[in-house]
Amino acid sequence: MKDLKRIGQGVLWIGAAFLWASPLFGQSQDSEKPKPAAHDYSLLLDSPVNGEVIDQAAPTIQPDNRPLSGIQNPTVGTAEMRHSYWVPGITYSNGLRSNGSNAATNTGWTTTSFISTDVSLLQGWSHSTLSANYSGGGYFSTDKVQGNGQYQQLATTYQIDQRRWQMLFMDQFSYLPESSFGFGGQSGLASPGVAGGLAVPVTSLQPGFVPGQAVLTAIGPRYSNSAAVQFTYKLSARGSFTVAGVYGILRFVDGGNVNNDNANLNAGYDYAVTARDSIGIRYQFSAYRYPGNPQALGDHSAQFEYGRKLTGRMGLKLAGGPEITTFRVPVGKLTDRISGSGTASLIYAFAANGNVDLHYLHGVSGGSGVFSGATSDQVGASVSKRLTRVWTGNVNFEYAKNRQILGASSVPGFDSWVAGAGLNRSLGRTAYFSIGYQALVQGSSAAATATNYTTQQLFLSFQWHSRPLILR
Repeated sequence: MKDLKRIGQGVLWIGAAFLWASPLFGQSQDSEKPKPAAHDYSLLLDSPVNGEVIDQAAPTIQPDNRPLSGIQNPTVGTAEMRHSYWVPGITYSNGLRSNGSNAATNTGWTTTSFISTDVSLLQGWSHSTLSANYSGGGYFSTDKVQGNGQYQQLATTYQIDQRRWQMLFMDQFSYLPESSFGFGGQSGLASPGVAGGLAVPVTSLQPGFVPGQAVLTAIGPRYSNSAAVQFTYKLSARGSFTVAGVYGILRFVDGGNVNNDNANLNAGYDYAVTARDSIGIRYQFSAYRYPGNPQALGDHSAQFEYGRKLTGRMGLKLAGGPEITTFRVPVGKLTDRISGSGTASLIYAFAANGNVDLHYLHGVSGGSGVFSGATSDQVGASVSKRLTRVWTGNVNFEYAKNRQILGASSVPGFDSWVAGAGLNRSLGRTAYFSIGYQALVQGSSAAATATNYTTQQLFLSFQWHSRPLILR
């Protein structure tokens, strides 16, 4: 715990220094004076007031300029930033749960209350943008295995855009009492920062660059961090080159789990066939290490990619190709393996009424705290739709299959399912209420029934945040 506290303090100090230094860096890039902030703060808000939506001009959607061969998920674009601002808030969520938090025990129905402080920040300069979302607080549970504790989440993105090049810095940190796979259900606990019209978009890393946690048997508190840097250079009007590095860790507080580190190098070339369609080729090397374990993996993959973007409507990415994995400690008599890898991602927006998000991943992963290397498949879908002027509905499904790499018979494979649905309602400009249901199911090829797990959850959540505090 002392190491964890030191890491947390270090993250906070680094974040404070970064926030202090960013304005100086932004000013050094361009001497243009910032535009004065307007006093009409309603332009920042799209939430109802007393049950009725304020009529205002729809925000202009800026195209998604992320490289196809990059490390981020595709989007349909981002709303034009009218102000730099930050927003503090608080969240209370209560979860009723069957079977407790430990897949190996059946403790009956338990309840856990989460209370957190939320902060979102959006700061723009002439050629750069800083986005940050943080949520942190404590939880109090009647589950004797889980007990009481704290949780923290932070997601930051700093991007510099120039005429010919783009630089990106990202960090995703979490300290959670359980697996992030299904954590919080429809309550919004899994997403740091404030919700609603003032939510600051921080595009996440693609799943292949984040330590996996899709096996529910890996129990207890754990912290995960993924830090990334990416550089993109425009070679011509249609072609660009991208190189990125990502380093991630997954550490468990309790024993009996498998800690892992993964370092990734990503490089690719993109070519815009039309204004909407692009193709690319990407090479990725991933090194997986397991502290205290002699095994280590080196994974090479090359993928051909296709992308299509319709600003404000659709973001599509398809990729696939061969994969070669090498083993420091031979598995049987094998020191390497040839297989295939692939990803697919689609986000589609129905005007202002909702969106659909579909994704699929196949390839080698770190092992989700159970294996020292795994072959993983993960597929998911989520649908969000505005039902009335104040109510929004959400449905989600996620499935993950993890098998010991090379299918060692002594270690079982795991199949994990998450399915849920929820409703949320705006309460004026600054408050939100949500209710949601979620089921978590895990099946295993192990003989021990303790590895098979089913739990149901019901969440009630309330979030309040202040009016936006304008920075410029």
